[in-house]
Amino acid sequence: MIYVGVTGWGDHDIYPKGIASRDKLKEYSAHFPAVEVDSFFYAVQPARNVERWVKDTPDDFRFVVKAYQGMTGHERGEMPFSSREEMFNAYVESIEAFAESGKLAMVLFQFPPWFDCTKENVDYLRMCRKRMERFPVAVEFRNRTWFSPHLQEKTLQFLKTEGWIHVVCDEPQVGEGSVPIVLAATHEEKALIRMHGRNTAAWMKPGGKNWRATRYLYRYHQAELEQWKENILNLQTETKDVFVLFNNNSGGDAAGNAKELIHLLGIQYKGLATRQLDLF
Repeated sequence: MIYVGVTGWGDHDIYPKGIASRDKLKEYSAHFPAVEVDSFFYAVQPARNVERWVKDTPDDFRFVVKAYQGMTGHERGEMPFSSREEMFNAYVESIEAFAESGKLAMVLFQFPPWFDCTKENVDYLRMCRKRMERFPVAVEFRNRTWFSPHLQEKTLQFLKTEGWIHVVCDEPQVGEGSVPIVLAATHEEKALIRMHGRNTAAWMKPGGKNWRATRYLYRYHQAELEQWKENILNLQTETKDVFVLFNNNSGGDAAGNAKELIHLLGIQYKGLATRQLDLF
């Protein structure tokens, strides 16, 4: 199956006017069968939040849950845990409701641009996999060394051997801090594609004015989506389920592009939530 969705459900143009924030996930799940939960990146969420999200979505809905920033080396300042073990244990406990409901698609480890292909980092990936052994886990690299000509096949084989889901990325190609499109599945059950847009000018300018607001400012054209349709169908021959998440929402384009791709793929999802009526 091909699951198409977006990253987060807070800010999209698919909602009726005046909808309360607490009702947005219910409405979101009337449009898309999957979503990325990015709030976990900033803080390990209380179990009650997860239980509510599970309750608010249909049986066939799936969550891609981001790993906490301390688990991927993004954290700044003092970590709110006394040890790495406590951090991982708290995270695992917090996502139990996702797993128990059958709605956990995978946990997404998105590593920073400085996480390059070294023995130390390979060992860290092994440690992460061991600590998360009960859950499907995906890895997204943002350093090109993992896919350099002499290491790409070794990287893919390592991910396959260790049970990692390889994240295929569409993003600007601007040097070491970006990765090429590598159309390969390393897990027989699942693959993940993340569509970041192609805003080359803003991609590698951290700290600049409005950088975070403009980095993902991009709308995919139909020709680009048609190419991705072919990519997705090819990838589907290597694995059972393909998840496609649009992250290009600085200008509100993610949901629209996701719906365009669903149309191009000719998908009519069954089991979505009942859509609310916008009467005014």
